[in-house]
Amino acid sequence: MADKGLDPQDWAAFRAEARRMLEASIDQLEQAAERPWQPVPEDLQARYEIGQGGDLVSRIERDVLPHHGGNIHPRFWGWVQGTGLASDLIAGMAGAVINGNLGGRDHGAVRMERAVIDWTRAKMGMPEGSSGVLVTGTSQATVIAFQAARVKVLEGVRKDGQGTARLVAYAGEGVHNATLKAVELLGIGSANLRKVPLINGRMDVDALRAMVAEDKAAGALPFLVVGTAGSVDLGLFDDLDALADAAADEGLWLHVDGAFGAWTRIAEEPYRSLSDGIGRAHSIALDFHKWMYVGYDCGLVLISDEAAHRAAFAARPSYLEGADRGLAGGDPWFCDYGIDLSRGNRALKVWCALEMNGEDAFSDAITDNCRMAALMAETVKAQPNMALGMEAVSNVCVFTARVDLEPEAQSALNAEIAQSLQENGEAVFSTTRIGGVMMLRAAITNHRTRPADIGAAVAAVARLAEV
Repeated sequence: MADKGLDPQDWAAFRAEARRMLEASIDQLEQAAERPWQPVPEDLQARYEIGQGGDLVSRIERDVLPHHGGNIHPRFWGWVQGTGLASDLIAGMAGAVINGNLGGRDHGAVRMERAVIDWTRAKMGMPEGSSGVLVTGTSQATVIAFQAARVKVLEGVRKDGQGTARLVAYAGEGVHNATLKAVELLGIGSANLRKVPLINGRMDVDALRAMVAEDKAAGALPFLVVGTAGSVDLGLFDDLDALADAAADEGLWLHVDGAFGAWTRIAEEPYRSLSDGIGRAHSIALDFHKWMYVGYDCGLVLISDEAAHRAAFAARPSYLEGADRGLAGGDPWFCDYGIDLSRGNRALKVWCALEMNGEDAFSDAITDNCRMAALMAETVKAQPNMALGMEAVSNVCVFTARVDLEPEAQSALNAEIAQSLQENGEAVFSTTRIGGVMMLRAAITNHRTRPADIGAAVAAVARLAEV
């Protein structure tokens, strides 16, 4: 039997099919406003069973493209998810045919990742020479940053383990779950992540200092404080300059969870100043796939101390030995700065997005998202029975549909409205709790949202609230 291999036997036929797929993909982008999330058909899993073959592009058009997660739609605000970009389509094609592995070695994609890291470092205000590596997202970035902090304070921990040392980390009440997972994964333990009370949505720095003193007196080793740039529920920001001062005084590593809020660094005022001081952090975790809108997945960890970053992960067995020249050259290798050896070309999506659109376009979009949250807040306040959970600080608006009801009834109504609007395709809100009431929450990281979408969504809430 002739070996057909896995490349197309008829390149002309493949070219025609690829063009059909390209047209369907462009239709999906162009018609995003007409394609909201929809409930998944009961038989969809059966349609995905392996081995059915047939016209692949037609199957994708029928069974794949319509059943997305909703975040491409202009009225998707339920969770902090990016909307994707047309440039992702270009990047995806280039990335597929290059098939780069960015663990290391000397090829163009590695140089591109370094350029993307350095651009981001400069925008965050971190010093030249700071290190970084692109990762799946902030959850992975957090683990990498915490490990660098841990190795910095316990130099032998990679070989000998943590032993009897009791490391203690600090974060504000309501910190993202990525921080909790990281301290658990690294063996620090969730009981050693101390939650610092908040004052007006910000970590109480005086309380932090008192807790550190208490733990030192008890023989523990405080080593890390986590600041928040954009809280997941309300879009709030810690006073990062005050945290940097406290970290310096107390000998702590300052990490900033900037999953989406770090990108206020390229927004217009008054939003840019929300993240003042972020460049003083020892490490920052952020995502491009949230408030930079690029396709999933694409996150980044930045670490100001390159030596500490490398010390936490570098390991070169013989089969990864570098060379002075040739493909095995190109030191440093990214596998020395994180968990992954095999790594895709995430930088290509960011590079294409910035080259196609320009930095100013992202500044405008991020600023506009904050203005859309403020517009939603004003629209809510104009409704007779609605009320804000709190004023919109950045890009998050939280409100209740019927403030005149008892808390339990408000919660039930708000939850029902969120589900109904998701199911009928009008808008996607999520919910969160403030003061014992489950409220509607809009986290606007959507470059397709326009004022008309805000007005229509609030009107839809008002309509359902009167039922």
